[in-house]
Parts: sequence; structure tokens; C-alpha cells
Amino acid sequence: MVGALLLAGSGAAVAGTRVLLGTATETVTQQQLLGDTRVPAKRVSVKGAKTILLVGLDTRPNQDPAKLTRSDSIILLHIPADHRGAYLVSLPRDSYVKIPEFDNGKQRYPGGRNKINAAFAYGSRGLTGEQALTGGFTLLAKTIKGLTGITPDAGAIIDFQGFRQVVDVLGKVCMYVDTTTTSIHYGHDDKTGKLTAPYRINPDGTLRGRIRGVTPNVYRKGNRCFTPSEALDFVRQRDLLEDDSYDYGRQRHQQQFLKALIKNIMDSGLDSPTRLPGLLKAVGRTMTVDDGGIPLADWVFALRGIRPDDLITIKTNNGTFNSDTIPGVGSAEILSDTSLELLRSVRTDTVDEFVLAHPTWVTRS
Repeated sequence: MVGALLLAGSGAAVAGTRVLLGTATETVTQQQLLGDTRVPAKRVSVKGAKTILLVGLDTRPNQDPAKLTRSDSIILLHIPADHRGAYLVSLPRDSYVKIPEFDNGKQRYPGGRNKINAAFAYGSRGLTGEQALTGGFTLLAKTIKGLTGITPDAGAIIDFQGFRQVVDVLGKVCMYVDTTTTSIHYGHDDKTGKLTAPYRINPDGTLRGRIRGVTPNVYRKGNRCFTPSEALDFVRQRDLLEDDSYDYGRQRHQQQFLKALIKNIMDSGLDSPTRLPGLLKAVGRTMTVDDGGIPLADWVFALRGIRPDDLITIKTNNGTFNSDTIPGVGSAEILSDTSLELLRSVRTDTVDEFVLAHPTWVTRS
């Protein structure tokens, strides 16, 4: 999982022993998220092909806890049986899927067809705190299992707000920006220079219009080093991308950012005992992990040979829209037959064969 990859890149090289790795992994928040979708304990092993469900939440500061939280990004991290590399496959959050019935102990969801990011919201309804995370994650995992046949071996909730703390420790994160991206959230007042919103946004997240006298932040195509606030802003953008890739662009950028973050950690030479604890603490605050019954230290040792260049990011629907308007749901994304083939290849550990047959589905990062 991403936490294990981060620790493998930083902790394993520095600590070098299972004892110190055990201490390092204690900083990661652990919780059972997978519910009854967990692999039975007697079948749990760190060996063989593994698929981890990563769910990104883009919660806002002071967000009303009574409001439903929908998953902002859904990524399958697939590790082939040889553990020599990994694939990141994003599921569009607007994918139109069947969500199974579910009772979280507080509210029952009767089941139905909707956008996949609604699964987390329906699973967490009426709950708060850890229970809400478990309910939402469990229903999402059940939905993905029904769609793909994949039973996640582990899972993690990633708080993109928390990644700012990780970048704070690093000072910056450098990566390639593949398309010029204009921020709808951050800009500067032309008169005062103060940071302020450049656009008015409707309750449904769509743009209402530009605010006069405010110049938005623009992240231009090319190599760029992001400050902590810029990094968080960049991975949230989907509306004003120069290539008009919309939510696929955000998927791509979040994948690329995770990969760049790992690379920057490894390249920063974190062999300093004064910097490493702060990094591990920041990572721990960023993620809530269900290790699937395999201790995190074992995950770290199993994945220690994977480096950033071994992470391959793949586009569903080849990064193009395949949408339809669904009564009562609105515009939703329909997964193509080839996308379903990609997901089957994750289940059968044949993603390398899929990539050879569909090279354009691999994103540059």
C-alpha cells in the first residue's frame, strides 16, 4: 500500500531492521475498514499478487459532519506476484455501477444503481468518526467486488488535506505537470495580493463564474516544484485543465502526485534522525490503514524492492469520456468493455499483458 511504499522507501533504508520498522509503522493510524470483505485470516499471506484499495477523501476544514462524505478518488494499487513493481488503476468517481444493499447498524441502504462515489456516502450515513469510515469503506469495497470480482487484500483512506503536512516536512514536491491547470480555489487579489478564491462555485461543485479582480493560480505544463499549499490545490483541480480531461485529469494528477511524493522522499536523503520521525508522523496522520491481517512491517519488507520508476499508472476508458445522462442521477461515466478487461486483468494478475496490448492507456508521470 502507499503507506508501506513510503515506509519502504524511507524507513527501510534508514532503519534496516524489523525492530525499528515496527516502531516506525506504529505512527500509521490502523483501523479495520474492509468489514466482511476482508480476506479470511487462514488465507492471509504477504506472498503472491496483492491488490490494495486506496480511497481519497477531500474533506474541507470545518466541514459539517452531518453532510455525506463521497469518495473523491478510488485507486486500485495492484502488486504482481513477483513484487517487482506495481500498477495504479483509478476508477472514475462518476462510474455508473450497482451498489449492493447494506446495513451499517444505523441506517439501511436498499441497494441500487448510482455513481460509485455514492457508495462511501451511503455506507457512512448516520455514523461519525471511525464508524463512518468503516461503513463507507466497507460498502465501497463490496461495490468494487461486485463490479470487478476483486477482493482487496488491504485498504487505506488517504486524506489529501493531510498530505500538506508531508510536503511541509519535505519542503516541496517536484513533478512533471502534463497539462496547464488553472485553479478554481486559489488566486490572488489584483489590488492587495492576498490569497482569495477566483471563482464562485455552486453547491453541486460546478462553476458559477469568475470573480473580478482576482487572478487564479495557474500551474503550467512542464517540470514544477510545488509548495505544500500548491500541491494540495493542484491535486483537487478538474474543471480548468487545458486538455479538457476533467475528472480523468484529476485522477491522473493524483496518481502522479502520489508517485512523485514517494520519489521525492527517496531522493531527499532522509537519513537524518531529526527529519525522519517528522515525516513518519506526517504520513501516519495522512492515512488510515487496514493491513488486511498482515503486519505493516511485513508489507514494508515485501515491497522494499519497488521504487518510484516501478510504479505504472493506467487510465480507465483510455482517459476519454464515455458518459451518459441517467434519470435521477445526472451525467455518469460508463466503463467501456476495455476498462472492464483492465479490471479483470487486475483480478487475474495479468496487468502486464494488458499494458503490452494497450500501451496508450499508460499515463506519463
